[in-house]
This record gives sequence, structure tokens and C-alpha cells, in this order.
Amino acid sequence: MEPENDCAWKPKQGMTFDSEQCVYDFYNIYGGRMGFSIRRDFCRKNKVTNQLICRLLVCNKERFRKGDKRDPLSKNPRAETRTGCEARLYVKLDEGTGKYVVADFKEKHDHDLFGDVVTFDTTYKLNKEHRPFASFVGFNHHRETVIFGAALLYNETAESFVWLFQNFLEAMSGKAPKTLFTDQDAAMAKAILIVMPDTTHRLCTWHLMQNALKHVNYLFQDKGVKGVLNKFFFDIEDTNQWKLEWAKMLDKYDAHENHWLKLTFAVKEKWGWPYVRSTWAAGMSTIQLSESFNALLKDYIRSDFNLNEFFMHFEMVLYEKRYKELEA
Repeated sequence: MEPENDCAWKPKQGMTFDSEQCVYDFYNIYGGRMGFSIRRDFCRKNKVTNQLICRLLVCNKERFRKGDKRDPLSKNPRAETRTGCEARLYVKLDEGTGKYVVADFKEKHDHDLFGDVVTFDTTYKLNKEHRPFASFVGFNHHRETVIFGAALLYNETAESFVWLFQNFLEAMSGKAPKTLFTDQDAAMAKAILIVMPDTTHRLCTWHLMQNALKHVNYLFQDKGVKGVLNKFFFDIEDTNQWKLEWAKMLDKYDAHENHWLKLTFAVKEKWGWPYVRSTWAAGMSTIQLSESFNALLKDYIRSDFNLNEFFMHFEMVLYEKRYKELEA
């Protein structure tokens, strides 16, 4: 079903279904496309035939969780994940036709819709020509690594990345990531803005720290790079306070003319804590998933493989990942 065809994939009053399971499957697919999970709620059955008369399906953030029955002094209490969301789909049995009819549909959610967070990396050169290997990696619902896509590139120009991102979106049925993590590459940034303008582009904090060690470590010898920059990555929540502290840092270390700091400040919306703290990131701040995936590939792929050998062994990696997901 094409996303442009609202009648096909979006619920509306009056839609009919052959069974309650068909209703559930339809709403579940819709939720997956939109970025939320569903669960079964209220239902009523015929007391004589035990046939389902009506069913209410809700967003998994509907209501609020009851109090935690475990020791209130637990060091790791379960986080509250419900928000009282009122999004729902309610169906009733039409006894004349035997079909279930949508009687009520509330579309609006009171929370952000939980899309994919993807890390994108091209730093690992696996083939003898040292061509960039690009991977799109994220978490699955078991918080294990899932590979969304991969490619061998000829070069790392903006034009190549535009081509790659366009083909990635086509493979993903047009669904762009909610958030995309990359390193501090200008060509990548340009292509993301062109192809995925609604995707939140965030910079990997680990790569930023490594670049800082190369470019400004000599400035911060008293506290070190982490001692000076950590608060800008993880601590200061107010944008005005963040800018004030940045200015103080430039004054203290006489770093107003440092080229790397100028460039990094210019993209602060992609890494500064008050700018990114409210974006959906699945708990990530780095492209560590991609790094771990690249390390795994070393066990399967040698640099002297030709293209056929490369992709044959890459398929083995995918098979192992998918098997582990099925096990989980």
C-alpha cells in the first residue's frame, strides 16, 4: 500500500474488516508506519455465543502505569513510559454483515512518535581498492544491532551521498529515519539536508571529542579536552547559558579565532546538549553501533575479496544477525 493513498493505509470511520485479528493487524501496521506501538484494551463478547462484539485498540502509551509493586528503594525502578495518550481505534460487530466496522478513530497522540534512529558511517575501508564502505545501523526492539542497509561507494562526495541516501529511502519504502548520527563530514551533511530534510541530523560525540584532541588539545592543557568540553555535550540544558559558557571558554583560552571551534560552534544544533536533548535518539549519542558492526565484519571479510566474494560473505553477516533476532 502506497503512503500517498490515505484510503488504503490510514484508518477512518466506516472501514470494515473480516475479523478482529484483521483489525489488529491493520492498526499495528499503521502504528509501525507512523511510529507508535499498539495494544488490545477493552472488549465485549456475546454471552451466549462468546463472539466478540466490540474491541478497543489503543496506543501503548494510553493511561498511566500503576504503582511499581517492587521495593520503592530499588536502584533501578522501571521508567514511566505511558503518557495517557488517547489515540485509539474502536470497532463494533455489524451483525447483519458479520464484519467489524470502525466506529471511532482518534488519530492525535500526546507524545512524539518513536521513529528509527540510525547511525551512518563510512570510515571503515574493507576492500583492496580502499573504497568507502557505508553502513546504516540501528537498534531493533530487543536493543540489538540491526543492519538497515549497506553499500560500497566509489568516493565520498556530496553527489555520491545524495545517490546513496535516495536509494536507501527507496529501499525503506520512503520512510526516512527520525534521527541520523554521522561524523563531522560536510559532504554527508549537505546530502542529508537535500534528501532527508525532516530527519534530525546529529553528530557523534565520540568523533567530535577525537577531532577536538587533534585541533584544540593544546589550548586546554590545564583541564584537558574532556574537562572543558564535556559540559557542552552533556550538562548545560539552557541555550542562553550554553552560549554564555561557550563565550567564557573562548575568552579564558583566547580561542576566538580557532578555526575548528568556529566550525563546531556553527553546527551546535547537531550536538550541543540544549539543542539535541529533546530529540529522539534511542539513548545514543555516538555511532558506536557502526563501529561495533565494522569490528564484526573483520571476522568475515578480507581486504583482498572481489565484489562477489565481498557480498557473499556480507550476506553471511546479515544471516547471523537475523538469526539472533529470531532467537531473541
